Amino acid sequence: MLIQSLRMTARDWRAGELRFLLVALVVAVSALAAVGFFVDRMRSGLNRDARQLLGADLLVNADQPLRQDWRDEAARRGLLLADTVTFPSMAQAGQGDASQALLASVKAVSTTYPLRGAMRVTTSTLDASEALGDITHDTPAPGTVWVDVNLLPPLRIKVGSTIQLGDKPFKVARLIASEPDRGASFANFAPRVMLALSDLKATGLVDNYARVTYRMQVAAKSPNDQAAIAGYERWLRGRIAADNVRGVRIETLENGRPEMRSTIDRAERFLSLVGLLSAMLAAVAVAMAARRFMQRHLDACAMLRCLGMTQNEVGALFLIEFVIVGLAGSVLGVLVGFGAHFVLLEMVKGLISTELPPVSLLPALQGIATGMLLLVGFALPPVLQLRNVPHNRVIRREQAAPKPLALVTYGFGAAVFVGLLLWQAGDLQLALLTAGGFVGAFALFALVGWLALLSLRRLRGAFRHQAWRFAITSLQRRPGATVVQIVSLSLGLMALLVLTVVRGDLMAAWRTATPPDAPNRFIINIQPDQRDGVARTIRAAGVPEPTLYPMIRGRLVAVNGNAVTATTYTDERAKGLAEREFNLSSTADLPATNEIVAGRWYRDAPGVAEASVEQGLANTLRLKLGDTMRFDMGGQIVDAQITSLRKLEWGSMRANFFVIINPAAMKDAPTTYMTAFHLAARGIGLANTLTRAWPNLTVIDVSGIIRQVQEVLDQVVVAVEFLFMFTLASGVLVLYAALMGSQAERTREAGLLRALGATRGQLAQAQRIEFMLVGGLSGLLAASGAAALGWALARYQFKFPWTFDPTVWGAGLVVGAVCALVGGWLGLRNVLRQPPLQTLREA
Repeated sequence: MLIQSLRMTARDWRAGELRFLLVALVVAVSALAAVGFFVDRMRSGLNRDARQLLGADLLVNADQPLRQDWRDEAARRGLLLADTVTFPSMAQAGQGDASQALLASVKAVSTTYPLRGAMRVTTSTLDASEALGDITHDTPAPGTVWVDVNLLPPLRIKVGSTIQLGDKPFKVARLIASEPDRGASFANFAPRVMLALSDLKATGLVDNYARVTYRMQVAAKSPNDQAAIAGYERWLRGRIAADNVRGVRIETLENGRPEMRSTIDRAERFLSLVGLLSAMLAAVAVAMAARRFMQRHLDACAMLRCLGMTQNEVGALFLIEFVIVGLAGSVLGVLVGFGAHFVLLEMVKGLISTELPPVSLLPALQGIATGMLLLVGFALPPVLQLRNVPHNRVIRREQAAPKPLALVTYGFGAAVFVGLLLWQAGDLQLALLTAGGFVGAFALFALVGWLALLSLRRLRGAFRHQAWRFAITSLQRRPGATVVQIVSLSLGLMALLVLTVVRGDLMAAWRTATPPDAPNRFIINIQPDQRDGVARTIRAAGVPEPTLYPMIRGRLVAVNGNAVTATTYTDERAKGLAEREFNLSSTADLPATNEIVAGRWYRDAPGVAEASVEQGLANTLRLKLGDTMRFDMGGQIVDAQITSLRKLEWGSMRANFFVIINPAAMKDAPTTYMTAFHLAARGIGLANTLTRAWPNLTVIDVSGIIRQVQEVLDQVVVAVEFLFMFTLASGVLVLYAALMGSQAERTREAGLLRALGATRGQLAQAQRIEFMLVGGLSGLLAASGAAALGWALARYQFKFPWTFDPTVWGAGLVVGAVCALVGGWLGLRNVLRQPPLQTLREA
């Protein structure tokens, strides 16, 4: 049997019967493999580069010096370590009456800092203000400090001047242009002063009563090897729990930088979507190629049955042939995909500033497994139909109806497809949304196509032009094939439109989430009597109508009458939130970047306290609608009922608050104000103007953080742009296969019509009309499906607002008609070239 299968495989290859199936499989697997290789490396690179915002792969934060056994274990595992000690302190400059003092965020660093990313330093105040500087892997030399440029004007110093930190003087050696692990914590918002860790003891600033944050940075020797980091994190969490250690928090990219995690999550979901649509296109192409193979082998199977072969032998014969083709096509597709992903990297190398991690074996194994799954899932039904070909087809040219077992295998193929989507996505909701969308679209498109054919039957008599009558008759003569073409073309175009239209809207919304004009300056500690003056000064710097938000410090003391203590929660994050003061706010209107996800916005009725809570905080503290939160705000107690939950866009860098309480309930609370706005480079002197007029203000520059987020986002956008182009190319095969399936039948029909007197021009015109009708309907259906699926993906997966664009339907109509015309010309250009006499002889 094996020898016979090999002979048949060689014969079919020489006859060209397997080439289309092999090409379909190679293109399918190469598309998936190229996407897989590129996505795998891009994901690893994105996560690796995003860790630069932590300065490490893992951070251990504590309010006490970290234990030595934790360091010893990290060293035993071959991990790199660095230490930082951060605390607020006064920096002084000058002597006597000319002395100046300013609250600074002091950071002492070890010589190995940072483990990920690099500092940028300069001696130019202009460069430092624009985050431009030289990359350095050094740290401040003993006796020197590096400082933020915002520290210079208030202290009236320059590079080379001396400042005093506690008991020790330091020379200002460099200005800090960017600091990889600065983060967006309010503890880091004061101007930075960085010194060597070896100088810290001499300052005398750290004692038993100082509020100090100790950080141990941990990183793997290779940025692409995170297995050791994951193992150490598990070990460390186990030790913290076993020893009941308090005041320690472990930060990773997942929990330490919410604005960056949001960007990475959206990137991975979109890259998964590209893989899913590639899988869908591959499944359609392989299914149509297998169906075409089956149709061209019906006579051969009937002859084999007449020669004595049983059904099982016929089935095994073709199954072995398909397995051989599947293995060859899968391996070849992986090799082509491997080479293609290097082409993609070459195309984007100028836009990717960092070296991507090396290739892993996983995408290759996935490509081979995917090819075999596609072949088994979508070629098995036609094979089972081949084994059921009756003997009398040799004489009567009839084909038996599909047997129940063959029909069951179509369900198996659908199950394989859904499983493939789940595997490619790695996200259950994304896979189910995509699979449900395309399965529903398949049924709906088939129904609409069938109804359209019924409608054309009534319209046939209304056309007097012979070409139109030929076209409509041709569509109705093969209703099954016509519906298959409409569904296939619609699904292919739908996948491409989802990537085209959704990609554009997602990219726009994605960039809008952290736009170039996002707030890059925060001002806090504005007193009530300073509001008008500060607002005027900001407007004078070119900022239109800055919004000043009330900010009230309050501690959560009870929920539903139950006191909140250190033992109320077991989760470390929940404990930290319960033990610290909240930055509450109060506003009559819902902030523009906030979205109500549950409940309603409060009505601000007198005598009633209502709260709107950020949904992540509510989940962490196990809060729900209707719960009552009691806050102690400097001795004033307010019991506020939760009436709404809000979703915040952390990546927007705008002023966000975990809890907002209605103004009527907060009118007597001790209030300061804060604001956030975008300041152009020309307004760099605004901070000096504000702090000289109101020394109590703290002006915070977060432009460096925004720049880091934008750099990672740009890398993501480049990736999805080029992955989209590759998936677009893989969809061409589906359009070609949808028309090639009926090539033989069309050739016979054209020959017969020409023998009866139809001209070649009439038949060519009829074909163009037929393709335009099929393509136009397919385009409209695809646009409708893409709009619906795009809305679902934007709402439930990417969490972006969605607006329907009516131009999608116009684009779908035009693109569908053009694709059908081009595909028809490519696939059927030889149909009318065959002489009628040859067609009649072969019939």
